[in-house]
Amino acid sequence: MLQYLLKRLLIFIPTIIVISLLMFILSANAPGDPVELMLNKNSGNEGQSSQKLSTEKAYNELRHKLGFDLPLFYFSFTNSTSSDTLHRIPKKAHRENLDRLSSNYGNWSDVAAYYESLRSFENSVFAIERNNSNAIAMNGVKERITDLYKTYEDPKVALYFSDIEKICAGTPGLAASISSFKKTKEAYTAMLKNQNAYAKYIPAIHVYGFENQYHRWITNFVKGDFGISYRDKRPVWSVLKDALRWTILLSTISIFLAYILAIPIGVMSAVKKGTMQERATTTTLFILYSLPSFWIATILIIYFCGGDYFDWFPAFGLGTLPPDAPFAERFMETAYHLILPIFCLSYGSLAYISRQMRGGMLNVIGQDYIRTARAKGLEDKKVVWKHAFRNSLLPILTLFANIFPAAISGSFVIEFIFSIPGMGMTSLGALNARDYPIVFTAVMFTAILTLVGTLVADMLYAAVDPRISYSNKK
Repeated sequence: MLQYLLKRLLIFIPTIIVISLLMFILSANAPGDPVELMLNKNSGNEGQSSQKLSTEKAYNELRHKLGFDLPLFYFSFTNSTSSDTLHRIPKKAHRENLDRLSSNYGNWSDVAAYYESLRSFENSVFAIERNNSNAIAMNGVKERITDLYKTYEDPKVALYFSDIEKICAGTPGLAASISSFKKTKEAYTAMLKNQNAYAKYIPAIHVYGFENQYHRWITNFVKGDFGISYRDKRPVWSVLKDALRWTILLSTISIFLAYILAIPIGVMSAVKKGTMQERATTTTLFILYSLPSFWIATILIIYFCGGDYFDWFPAFGLGTLPPDAPFAERFMETAYHLILPIFCLSYGSLAYISRQMRGGMLNVIGQDYIRTARAKGLEDKKVVWKHAFRNSLLPILTLFANIFPAAISGSFVIEFIFSIPGMGMTSLGALNARDYPIVFTAVMFTAILTLVGTLVADMLYAAVDPRISYSNKK
C-alpha cells in the first residue's frame, strides 16, 4: 500500500506540471492587457509629454513588478526572424505587431529601427504645446500613430503615412515634427527594401534559463504566493480566503446531509425492492434528480421569500449583523439565510447518491455469500449492514472522489441566485472581469483536489473490500 501511495504521489508531479502549463498558456494568450486593466487607463493617447512619460513610467514599473518584462518560458523555438528580446517591449499590442512585421520582412534589426523611429516621432508630437488651433490635428496624428503601432499590412501603413503628411502640412504647429516623421518613413522604406522572405524558414531556439514568467509563477504558487488580483490589486489569496470560508461551509453541510440521508435511503430502497414504500421513494428521488437547481432556487424565492405567497426566508445575502455582534445572534442569522441555498445544493446530490447506493446494494444482495449468511439464520439487519453494505460502497466511494474539488469550487448558479460571496460567485465575477490570476488559481486548486480525491477514493477501496490490494504480493 505504501509503495502504491508513493507511486501515485510521484505521478501527481508531472500531472500538476502539465495542468500548470495549460493554465499558464491560457493566461499568456488571454485577451487584454492586465497592466492597463490594473492602471485603469489607456496610456499615451491624451495629454502632454510630461503626462505621457508619467503614465509610461507607472506602466513599466507595474509591469516589472508583475514580472511581465521577463520571457514567457525557459526557452522558445521560433524562426530566425523573431527576436529573443521581444518580451522587453512593454505593450502587448506592440509586441504582436512587431512579431508580424519581423515575420513578414525577415529582418528584425530593420523592424526594431522602424519601431524606435515611430516612438521618436510620437514623442516629438507630444512635445508640441497643445492649443485650440492644433488640438484637432494633434488628435488626428496621435490616432494614426496608435494605428501604426498595430498595423503590419503595407497598404494600411501607406494610408496612415499619407494622412499624417496631410495633417502636418495643413497645421503650422506640427511643423517641428516633420523631420522626425521623415525618419520614420525612411526606416519603414529600409525595412521593405531589405526584406528577407526566406528567413522565416530558418529555425532558431532561444534559451532564457530560470528568469522567465512561468518559473516565477509556478515557484510562487508552490510558496503560496498566487499573485495579485487585476481588479482590486489585493493578493489573490486574500480574495479567495474570504470566499472560500462560505463555500466550504455550504459544501460541507450539503455533502454531509446528502450522504447521511442518501445512504440509508438507498439501502432501504434496495432491501424493500418492489414494495409501495420503495416505489414511492424511488419516484420521489427520480423527480428530485430531474429538477434543475436553478429552477428550484427561483421557485423557492418566489414562494417563500416574500413574493406573492409566504415571507418565511430571506431571498439573498448572509445577513446584516456587524462582525462584533454576539456569536449566537450571528450564527442564527447566518443559518437562517443558508437554509434555502443548502437545500438547493443538497437535494440533487441526495437523489443521485441514493440511486447509486440502491444500485450497489441490489448487485450485492443477490450474491451467493448473502444467501449463505441468511441460510445460516443471521438477522436481516446484520446481513444487510454487516455483510452487504460494506461491499456495496464502491460506487459511493467513486463519487467520494469528487467531494474535495466540489468543496472549494462552489456552485456558480446557487451562489449567484442567493448572492452568497463564495468561490463560485467570486470565480464568475473574476471571469467576467478577466481577472485571470483568481480564475487560474481556483482552477489549479480544483485540479489538485481532484487528484487528491481520486487517491483517497483508491485508498478507501482497499479499506472496504479486502479483495482489492495495491501491493505486489500474489
